[in-house]
Order: sequence, then C-alpha cells, then structure tokens
Amino acid sequence: MKIENIQVLRGPNIWSVSRKKLIQMRLNLEELENQPTNTIDGFYERLEKLIPTLYSHRCSPGVPGGFFQRVKAGTWMGHVIEHIALEIQSLAGMETGFGRTRETKTPGIYNVVFTYLEEKVGIFAAESSVKIAEALIKGQDYDLEHDIQKMREIRENTRLGPSTGSIVEEAIARDIPWIRLNNQSLVQLGYGKNQVRFRATMTEKTSCIAVDIASNKDETKRLLLEQAIPVAKGITISSLEGVDEAIRKVGFPLVFKPLDGNHGRGISINIKTHEDAVEAYEFAAKISRRVIVERFVTGYDFRVLVIDNKMVAAALRDPAHVKGDGILTIQQLIDKENEDPRRGYGHENVLTLISIDRDTLDLLEKKGYTLETVPKKGEKVFVKSTANLSTGGTSVDVTDHVHPQNVFICERISKIIGLDICGIDIMAENLTEPLTENGGVVLEVNAAPGFRMHIAPSEGLPRNVAGHVIDMLYPPGKSARIPIIAITGTNGKTTTTRLIAHIVKNNGHRVGFTTSDGIYVQNTMMLKGDTTGPVSSEFILKDPTVDFAVLETARGGILRAGLGFGFCDIGVVTNIQEDHLGLADIHTLDDLTRVKGVVVDSIKKDGWAVLNADNEYCVRMGKNAHCKVAYFSLHENNPIIKSHCKKGGIACIYENGFITIQKGDWKIRVQRTTLIPVTFGGTVPFMIENVLAATLATFLCDFKTEDIKISLETFIPSAAQTPGRMNIFNFRDFRFMIDFAHNPAGFKGIKAFLDHIDSPLKIGIIAGTGDRRDEDIRELGKLSAEMFDYIIIRQEKHLRGRTAENIVGLLKEGIASVNTTVPIEVVPKEIDAIKHSMSLARPGTFIVALSDVIDNAIETVQNYQEQERNGTFNM
Repeated sequence: MKIENIQVLRGPNIWSVSRKKLIQMRLNLEELENQPTNTIDGFYERLEKLIPTLYSHRCSPGVPGGFFQRVKAGTWMGHVIEHIALEIQSLAGMETGFGRTRETKTPGIYNVVFTYLEEKVGIFAAESSVKIAEALIKGQDYDLEHDIQKMREIRENTRLGPSTGSIVEEAIARDIPWIRLNNQSLVQLGYGKNQVRFRATMTEKTSCIAVDIASNKDETKRLLLEQAIPVAKGITISSLEGVDEAIRKVGFPLVFKPLDGNHGRGISINIKTHEDAVEAYEFAAKISRRVIVERFVTGYDFRVLVIDNKMVAAALRDPAHVKGDGILTIQQLIDKENEDPRRGYGHENVLTLISIDRDTLDLLEKKGYTLETVPKKGEKVFVKSTANLSTGGTSVDVTDHVHPQNVFICERISKIIGLDICGIDIMAENLTEPLTENGGVVLEVNAAPGFRMHIAPSEGLPRNVAGHVIDMLYPPGKSARIPIIAITGTNGKTTTTRLIAHIVKNNGHRVGFTTSDGIYVQNTMMLKGDTTGPVSSEFILKDPTVDFAVLETARGGILRAGLGFGFCDIGVVTNIQEDHLGLADIHTLDDLTRVKGVVVDSIKKDGWAVLNADNEYCVRMGKNAHCKVAYFSLHENNPIIKSHCKKGGIACIYENGFITIQKGDWKIRVQRTTLIPVTFGGTVPFMIENVLAATLATFLCDFKTEDIKISLETFIPSAAQTPGRMNIFNFRDFRFMIDFAHNPAGFKGIKAFLDHIDSPLKIGIIAGTGDRRDEDIRELGKLSAEMFDYIIIRQEKHLRGRTAENIVGLLKEGIASVNTTVPIEVVPKEIDAIKHSMSLARPGTFIVALSDVIDNAIETVQNYQEQERNGTFNM
C-alpha cells in the first residue's frame, strides 16, 4: 500500500457540510486491490486481538460486531484502515465516528475519509492506521500503545486548553463562528467588524492596566488593603537579607511566592525554620527577582470566579494527595490513585494523572518521608504544594454556599482591580461565613483564571462559566456575523463577484472580496494571485474593518480543504460547464456539480441560492437545495422561470432588452442592457448572465433596485475594474482585447462577441493548459478556427505534465478539423506573440489574446499604448 496524499478538510466539503473536520487520505492499495480481508490468512484474528474495541463499530450490518462481520466476509483494506483510524483516535481519548471509503475512477486507489478532533492527530492517525494494517497483514507485532500515547502527546501540545476550549464550545453552541489565530490560545469569535478576540481567559475587554496590577501581587495586595479587603499579612523582599526581616515582621509559619509568578510556580508553603525559609526564597527567586513573604494562613483553598463583575462560580481546591491504608507505600498509593478512570493524560478527563516531580519529593522530605514510606491508615499525604488541577489537584463546587457578603467582596475586588474576568484565591475555613468573621483572607487575584475546576469539578455541579463570557462579549442584539455572498460556477465567477462587490460598496458597506486575481478590501488590493480558496476567505473574515464579504469560491479550494466559512447568506452558481474534468477525481459534469454544490449546501436555511435556470445542472441543485431558491435566465419564457414564478418565486430575467426582477406575476425593470457598460451594449450574452446573477443576489440583500441600477451603470469594464475580462485597448489602426477565457465555454462566449465585431482581420493568440483532457484542448483549436482569420499559438507556461509540443499539436489538430487553410504560427513566448500580432495588423484589425497570464499581457499592451501616444510605437 502507498499513501499518495493526505488532505485536511477544515470546512464544509464534498463529503459532509456539517462535519467540517475531516482527513481525506488518497490510498493506493497496489497488489492488495485483489486481496480482500477474507483472503489474508489470520488477518481477522490478529485484528481482533490487537484492537478488540473495534467490536463496537456497527458498520453496514448496523449491530455491534458489524465491522468484524464485514472483515470476516471480506472487505477491502481501505475500509479497514478507515475504521482503525477512527478507533485509535477514540482509544487516545478523542471520540470520532464518521468515516467513508470510496474507490476512485482509478482501480485500486481509494479516498479514505474520517473525522478528527485535532488536526495533527488526524494526520498521525492516517499514517499510523496504514502501518498497523501492514503489520497485521504480515503477521508482525505492533506497539499500539506507543501510537496511542503519541497521539495523546500531540493532542496536548496542539489543542486549545480547557478554558479556551470551553469558550469556543459555547460559541459553537450559539452558532457563533470562530477562527484560531495562532497555534496557542489566541482566538477570534465572529467575523469582520463583529469579531471579538480572546486569549485563554483574557478578552479584548480586559484592561491592560488591570492585568498589570494583578500580575504584581504586591500592588494588588496594597490596593485591596486600602479598600478594606482582608489580605494575608506580609512583605516583599528581593535579597537573602530580607528573609530575616520577613521572619521578624511576619513570623512563622510563612509562605514564599514569586511576585510575578503564576500557576503555583515557585511557591513554598508552611515554612517553619530559617533554613527552609532561605531555601524557599531561593526557589521563588528563580521565577521572580522580588518575592512575597506572607503569614501562612490555615484553612481551605478556595477559588472564586467573577465575570463581568458578577460572581459566577466558586470551588474548593485540594492539592494532589493520597490517603494511607497502612499497607501501601506512597508510590503505590499514587499509582492506585492514577488508576481512577476520572484521571487522564493532560486535560482529557475531569482529573489529571499525578506525576512525581521535585515539588513532590520536597514535600515528602519535609515530612521525613520518601516514596517508599507507608503512611498510617487514614493519613492524608499531600504530594503537591498547590491545588492546580493540571498537577493532579481536585475541586469541589461550592458556588451555592457562598455567603452574600463574600459575593459582595469578590465582585467589589473585580472592580477594584478592574478585570472583566477575575479569579480570586481565598484561604478560609469556609465561604459560608463572611471572611471578616472567620478570619479568611484574599491571597491573590488572577487575570487569566482557569475554568476547568468550574466546568468539570471532581465533585458538585458543573458550571457553564463560558456562557457568562459569551454573554459579556455578545450581549443581546449584538451580531457575531457579517453578510456573506459566495460565488461559484465554471465561468463568470470573477466578474459576478466584482459586480456584486461594486453594488454592495455603493450601498454604503465596507466590502471585502476575493477573486482569481487577488484579495480586495473596498477597491484596494491586499494580496495578488488566485485567491479563491478557504485561506483567502478567512483573510476577509479576519479583517476587522469589513462588514460585508463577497467571496469567489473555486473548485480547487473546495476539494483541497473545504470552504473557508461555515455557511453563507447567499450562494450564487453562475453555471456548470466542462472544465477541469479529469482532475482530482472529477471526471463528469455530475462530479463537478457535486463539488460546486457544496456552496449551495452551505447556505443557511433562510438564505438564498441564486441559480442559472438555463443550466440543467444548476436547476438540479435547486431541486435539492435546503434553502430558498431564486433563478436567473437569459430567456423570459424559460419553463423553469415560468413554473418558479407561478408559485410566487423570485427570478431575474432578460426581457425586451431589460434586466428585470420578476416575483410572481409582477416585474420590475432595473435597467436596459445597452446602458450597462459591462454587457458591451447588450452584445455579450455571458456578461448579461453575470449582470442577472449580480442583480438578483443584491436584490435579495434588500438593496433598492434604483441603487442597483446606478451601480450597474457605473461598473466600467477595464483592466482596473475587471482585469482579464474582455479588456479592450484602442490603438490608432486596430483594437486589442485580452480575456481570461481558457475553456471551451469561455471561448464560445468570446466567439459570440466577435460575431458582432466588423473587422477585416481577426487575429487570435491562443494557448492550452496541460492538465486538461486531450478533447478539451482540441476543442479550443476548433473554436479558434471558427472565430479567427489568423491564429498565433503560444505555449510557454501551464504545461502541467505535458510538453509544449504535445499541447500545440492538439490545438493544431482541432484547428485542422474545422479549417485547413487558416494561417497558423507558433510563437512560444506571450510577449513575442503580442508584438508579432500587432505587426500583422492593418486598419480595422481586431486582435484577441486569450491569456492565462493576465498581468503580463495587460502590462505589455498598455506599454505599447503608451509608446503610440508618445510617438515611439514602431512594429
């Protein structure tokens, strides 16, 4: 077997719109294509022994053990690998369930698809599942536990922490989109101008000054003391000499903690001797130059969480510990405690495994214990000095038992420090009595408190504290989204996208849009290139200045990684025509429809699919759409339009020379096509189609027809406004047009336009693209022979696995099948071809460069225009 490719799908995709996180592995079974599982001796038995938990996989029989039944009866190895990849992730603590294995049009090559929770784990699972299958086939031993532990480690290194993750999960539950902005915990909620950002449990509302205060324990303590908040007695020192002063002023027992520390690092508690005090100071000084020394207050460790100045949770925290039974050693007791099913690696379970480190050994040494000591029955032995859950501590929810005065004190503390999310550490006998009565004190205030102890306490009621964060960031009435219009199809996507963006901008929005030539905010290009994939969509959705997104969405990005957004408000499909067939398992128009249909499937239920009623594949999409549907057509009597409008549907049609909105029986004429520049006086049908689609999409956005009309009149086709889309340059004796047409449908559109051009000589500069089928390249030649009097073939780029000679030969075959007398020249370089075509021009000549390298062609022709104006133009 051989893995040919692994793709990570992060958005709606051809396999599932709702399951956005999928691994797609292209697997070549090679000789195993002829060896189903029932022909491999002992395979079933070895698989069952290595991964017995696969019994829970029901597979097509629909019962426990169903998958094993399939293996016994005989199934292909791709199917087995799919189930192994799912199960080993589950064994590593990441429950997944969806999988598909489908053979491609190439025998022996399969797409193995399965869900993942963490991207890098999913990739590892894909590779591991193939290795496991190979070992089982050969009868070799395999260390499965090693792979499972490795996946756990990858997960802990890459996943969002429990606090960040809980906020994201709450956002998802409320249908708020999110984007991870780095490989740590910086997250964006919402899109465009409605986005908010947070890192761990600090939000963009968190005051920088408040964080600075909370990070300085001395400053925090001073401010609280001034406001009559009970705090532990203590001083701050910065040298060994200060240890004696602290002992004299504060008195034993003591607590030493770094002034700038966090997560319990560098803390030593219950210090009772001068020797221990010196050691504790040196330990804390490794973390911070200044060290706080406080009176050690006996009692219990509580954490109170305040969000948006309201107390939302409280927990009793206990450091990791074991209880003696008079028989087992401390090491054995720790091992036994770690067998608790609630404990897991990292943050995978409610509790974390207890590890043995320096802190553990120091605590034991202070008691005169070692790991081999057998504690007395019932004796509680602490093995960590702090109560952090990440080191094995436990928590008990006490939210409902906090005295009202303590609630008042904590909410007041959050305002004194100025934090929107605030964790307050309190040492007291209990929280059921006022701190002023039971002698409890505030130890410190945390600016980025962990949520895990509240969302998954060891005992007591879990608290949805993340919900309070979302309530604060998105109060009622505040939207997290911006309108999204996604445009897909074979031809016309870019012009339709630009025209929609032009209309949206003219209606007062700050629009961000993506096209095959670049990413734009308003009309300023941000990035140059083919930007029609999910990364480009995300670029726009991350921009905090954008309030409306118009996204050209091509097949390549959908196949490569899925959509860059969860769903859109309006999806436009311009047409489905032959192009890119034979690539990436897309062999037929039905296959291509399935890919483009991802956009329609991702439209929200109350959104709109804007579809071409003149295209049978678009009509088919409309019949299966789960949203509202509106059609556009060049023919007012199109039966789909008539039936649709008879039912009260909305359409946009070309009738009597007008762009017209039709709803039910009534019509609104928007503008005559002769007055819409991009239609070239109404002579270019495919441009009229683009106008129909854009008009309908923006009408459904509730823009007024009068405003749409003005925008249609002011959208001027040019190299600046529509680069590579019928850009015409006027010279003294001839005209030169550049267009991006690169497939038969595009060539036919240009041919329809040229039929209206009166010229004594029409010269065409054409090229093929190497990754298209032979018949597609020949078809370009045939169409060229029908519309040009003189043909120049240039072929310097986009060979994509072919030779230039092969592509040129196919073009010539197509030309010769239509016209054997048309002059043909081969000029390899585009710049040379342009110059040569101009040298052939005579008065009235019309030259057309059908270019797949737009920038070079436009710049070259514009330079010649400038030379003609300067009088230096000489062919």
